[in-house]
Amino acid sequence: MNKKSANMRSSLQPAPKVLVSCRGLNGENNALAVAYCGNCSYDPPMVMVGIVPSRYSYHMIKETGCFVVNLAGKECQEMFDYLGSHSKRDGDKLAAMNVRMADGVKVNAPILLDCPVNIECTVVDSIITGSHEMFIGKIEYVHADARITDDEGNIDFSRIDFIGF
Repeated sequence: MNKKSANMRSSLQPAPKVLVSCRGLNGENNALAVAYCGNCSYDPPMVMVGIVPSRYSYHMIKETGCFVVNLAGKECQEMFDYLGSHSKRDGDKLAAMNVRMADGVKVNAPILLDCPVNIECTVVDSIITGSHEMFIGKIEYVHADARITDDEGNIDFSRIDFIGF
């Protein structure tokens, strides 16, 4: 097999496309597409999300200490593209896309109802890794579409038609 030097940026791909939703102290909701996200502990269950400090949502998460990771399936492609290419600074992008939301069960942040899986998290730590601050979130509650879960609540991720790249 012939190997050559490859681009180091985002070298752990493919990864599921995610939208991170949050709520500011003033009750304002927002969501953004996040490229850097992954599991980082199974006991206790934790995930990490990387957010550039210049993003509108960054300060909301920093102040409130919570967020929701919403896994995006292909049915969310248009919403994902829009939320990932527009800033809340320029207007209410959630309203512009008619994003359906509900309050989290354990955290004060919205879940995006059209995403098949929503992972509610509280921030337990963070580390600046260069361009991003990685927020470590303890998983407090997971919502999953009933069509992709078994009787014990296990998620069959193969039943989600994830957005490709």
